Amino acid sequence: MKPMRILIAGAGATGGYFGARLAQAGRDVTFLVRHRRAEQLRDGLRLIGLDGEETVPVRTVAAEELEDTYDLIVVAVKAGALATVIEQITPAVGGDTMILPFLNGMAHMGALNDRFGPERVLGGIIRVVTTVTDDGAIAQMHPIATMTLGPQSGPLTERLTRIHQELSVPGYQSELVENVVATMWHKWVFITAAGTITCLMRGSIGDILAAGGESFIRQVITETEQVAAAAGHPVTDTAHREAQGMLTEQGSAFTSSLYRDVTAGLPHEGEHLLGAFVATAAEHGVDTPLIGLALLQLRTHDHATA
Repeated sequence: MKPMRILIAGAGATGGYFGARLAQAGRDVTFLVRHRRAEQLRDGLRLIGLDGEETVPVRTVAAEELEDTYDLIVVAVKAGALATVIEQITPAVGGDTMILPFLNGMAHMGALNDRFGPERVLGGIIRVVTTVTDDGAIAQMHPIATMTLGPQSGPLTERLTRIHQELSVPGYQSELVENVVATMWHKWVFITAAGTITCLMRGSIGDILAAGGESFIRQVITETEQVAAAAGHPVTDTAHREAQGMLTEQGSAFTSSLYRDVTAGLPHEGEHLLGAFVATAAEHGVDTPLIGLALLQLRTHDHATA
């Protein structure tokens, strides 16, 4: 069977990690990156894991160099770059191309559906705690590494099964599911809770717990889960236990990517995540005082640093 040609838009903390694992497994992977990032990856993509580090040879392409079409395009960029990336990948979309976004939240699905059609846009989430170091390496800070994908609606087809097989490689766990929208909602709940908790308290989960913040953490989790239930995607017992376990782990150094971006002075996804979540909660008549407070803090920060 002919290997799938995979284009990964973005070689940051998410795209870089999963793309490197695919390349390690011999998949036909190309990273769509800016020229500066391409130069960083010229001698390979360095992965700093929990048990050591390794360098993975990778292939890159710039937007103006895209000529051929791909079987699968993975979109793994921050929300602020989505509009640009949609324009960049359009020449690489052929008649049978499928698009798999791994952005946080839900707002990006509308933009991709409008441009490419919902029949070729898959839903998906990843769970991984990684960051890009100053010299461009991908550092993994927690052992969790999973990928979940599936159709927005309809059955699991043979083509989707093939895509899942192509994406199933060592280095992370992968799963193909039918009700992927609910799964995406459950992740949105988790990252909203994590972002609210760490941004409001300005610290790691371990530090917040040491300061007596467990009750606060549980209140935020409850607030986010109430919104999901009102929207028709109640959080499962398993998802609840996993989130609660990760966000109440004593001594944990975990912080949300939103918090890390804000404290590093980088562009962040506060509006895409918390802003959209608060707006959705209001549509369903659910009060979200703690999430709203975190959003106000982020907006104040942005205004003060503009």
